[in-house]
Amino acid sequence: MSNTLHIGFLLFPHVTQLDLTGPAQVLGRMPGAQVHLVWKTRDPVPTDVGFTINPTATFADCPPLDVLCVPGGFGIERLFGDDDTLAFLRRQGAQARYVTSVCNGSLVLGAAGLLAGYRSACHWMWLPFLERFGAVPVAERIVRDRNRISGGGVTAGIDFGLALAAELAGEDVARTIQLALEYDPQPPFAAGSPEGAGPELVARYRASMVPRLAQVEAAMAAMVEL
Repeated sequence: MSNTLHIGFLLFPHVTQLDLTGPAQVLGRMPGAQVHLVWKTRDPVPTDVGFTINPTATFADCPPLDVLCVPGGFGIERLFGDDDTLAFLRRQGAQARYVTSVCNGSLVLGAAGLLAGYRSACHWMWLPFLERFGAVPVAERIVRDRNRISGGGVTAGIDFGLALAAELAGEDVARTIQLALEYDPQPPFAAGSPEGAGPELVARYRASMVPRLAQVEAAMAAMVEL
């Protein structure tokens, strides 16, 4: 591996930007790190909250990555049957030192065939879908299985980034990055997990997401039929 650490994030339409920017902010502060935001073109890519992010590399010109990371978001179902995207992930995943994901980005790794037989995290709502790709769902904030490292939902990407920074650059570097970012979470509500939120709030949120879950399930079914 060269002195430069090439860290690539898949940047796709309707990505959840914090899935990407949280760990990118952490990992980009490691010595020698070069972060690549990769998509098919360099045109601005809309996030799931409306603003855009500019890719820094394309599938064609992205260098071999030391770390491949797939964030999640509302656009994942469009990727399940996207041959160009899946081929890029397989190509980079075959040689990357670490193949990683945040939130339901793990389902996209699964669709690319990169999680069969591996333990993996995912956002709690999407976690059961991992079994469809031969992965083993694990309800933890960070999950490591060999060179696969995954973070749970959205904000877990920051924890994931710090854990990976410790792996790549040492714990002292990771602790220094955490201090620099003043990452000392003290949430105003104990509602950041199904257990903390309680059954009533979980049920309301699940009900609001029924159409969304149906879209993703249909996309998975269509992919299997190809």
